[in-house]
Amino acid sequence: MSDIAYNYCALPLAPYACRPDQSVGRVYEESESKHRTCFQRDRDRIIHSSAFRRLKYKTQVFIYHEGDHYRTRLTHTLEVAQITRSMARALLVNEDLAEGIALAHDLGHTPFAHLGEYAVQDCMEPYGGFDHNDQSLRILTTLEEKYPKWKGLNLTWETLEGVAKHNGPLITSENKDRPLSETLKDLQEQTDLRLETYASLEAQVAALSDDIAYNNHDVEDGLRAGLFTLQDLKDVPLLGRHISHAQKNYPDIEEKILIQEIIREMIGSMVADVLEESNTRIKDLSPKSCEDVRAGKVACVAFSDDMYNDVQHLRGFLFDRMYRHVNLNRLGFKVSRILHDLFEAFMMSPEMLPQKWQDRLESEGAIDDERKRARHVCDYIAGMTDRFAIREHEELFHVALDVK
Repeated sequence: MSDIAYNYCALPLAPYACRPDQSVGRVYEESESKHRTCFQRDRDRIIHSSAFRRLKYKTQVFIYHEGDHYRTRLTHTLEVAQITRSMARALLVNEDLAEGIALAHDLGHTPFAHLGEYAVQDCMEPYGGFDHNDQSLRILTTLEEKYPKWKGLNLTWETLEGVAKHNGPLITSENKDRPLSETLKDLQEQTDLRLETYASLEAQVAALSDDIAYNNHDVEDGLRAGLFTLQDLKDVPLLGRHISHAQKNYPDIEEKILIQEIIREMIGSMVADVLEESNTRIKDLSPKSCEDVRAGKVACVAFSDDMYNDVQHLRGFLFDRMYRHVNLNRLGFKVSRILHDLFEAFMMSPEMLPQKWQDRLESEGAIDDERKRARHVCDYIAGMTDRFAIREHEELFHVALDVK
């Protein structure tokens, strides 16, 4: 290990943090960097990936043309990474590992936000299904092509584990008979991710940071789009408190600044709640190593019961007033048409795929295997940006489906 890596290990980390000098390692052995720890290197590989760049034109809720100030998958990911680093530092765990997991967690999302995911799930239902978390792992281990000796980014075991299990164990007593996805099955043959345990505390921090980020920025984007008003939000407990507090402290400021103050307060209160609850759980578990965290019966990083209930109430409001809004329902119809048309066209005529994708089909014997062909077509479509999917549809069908 390099001197820098040794010096890094001397930084104040809790005993339950993941340490780069104790990493399980990578699937394919390679010499480590002289200037970066293995987790820093993972983070950098994710940032330099093609899939990460495409997040710029993949939308979070609103389609890219609707305005330059709405979140995209890229800006959402950066917000998650910022919250993740802050909470990881407060809990004395490895910031680089936590940030890497945060940066990778949304790589597998389809174009057109959740509307696109529903359409792709429908297309793939007969062929093994689709899940964006699993697709993120597939990108990291298979689809990214940057190295002469292996497919994927060859990340450390800890980063792959965090991406796979950041929402909790994948094998439980309730689902132990459920078959693994092809991605996980292949990866498990190469390295055991211990799917029945929790992930590291770093991964758990990234998962809660995602919840905090998207709940807050969906509120902000929904207000900007006029889907609801501050008055509508006053009956939502978590928001109502912060709205009243901000209006009392700043009665004369313009609404745009008032909204920023409310969102800032809400993020702060959610982060504070997670840190307080997590410190309590860590104290109760008293983990002496990251292995003790993985072996825990419950997650170490979580909202308190009161905050969890408030967040669920907020999610219910957003589901009714934003995600099921008539404008998004109409958009969903158009998105479904675009992605279903593309899927059916490429399944029927794979020779219309770009040459490198045709080469993949041939090299893996997928041209005459419908299930394998569907997975490759899914990989191609899921990797599209919003605008590229629209352009592909227009080219193939000579029909401009206006998604405005």
